[in-house]
Amino acid sequence: MTRCYLGLGSNMGDREWYLREAVARLAAIAGIHINRVSSIYETEPVGFTEQPPFLNAVAVIDTSLPVRQVLAACMEVEESLERKRDVRWGPRTIDMDILLYGDSHICSPELTVPHPRLHERLFVLIPLLEVAPMLACNGKPISHYRQLLGDDSAVHFYKSWDLPVVNEKS
Repeated sequence: MTRCYLGLGSNMGDREWYLREAVARLAAIAGIHINRVSSIYETEPVGFTEQPPFLNAVAVIDTSLPVRQVLAACMEVEESLERKRDVRWGPRTIDMDILLYGDSHICSPELTVPHPRLHERLFVLIPLLEVAPMLACNGKPISHYRQLLGDDSAVHFYKSWDLPVVNEKS
């Protein structure tokens, strides 16, 4: 089994429902076990800023699937939840990014792991630190990247992930 960290975000419709439904649909995929999900945070958009705020969380999964199958599973869940890729960094029902996949370093046209902007995004770092405070990336603690970014006023605690995640298949 490989420990994998996924970033989740939504800023269209019932944002919380999309986050929870994405995790539930991942949990139903054979070879994916949801270990933990961070609290949910509300954040200002990054990149394309003329859009509603996001809800973000990080899911910790243990998986027997190769990383490209995890990517395919995430894309399948996004598509099933009507994710549209019309505008880069634009509004979306759900966005799922592989942040880390074990100790793997992957650089291909379809996937880069660790996520190339992980260290620049408080909306990823804050929930990631919640679920894995001792985690390191590229030889440095995640807390190091968090400290470098400083001001976290654009990331607000929204609510705890208080519902259990049921892994339907294994």
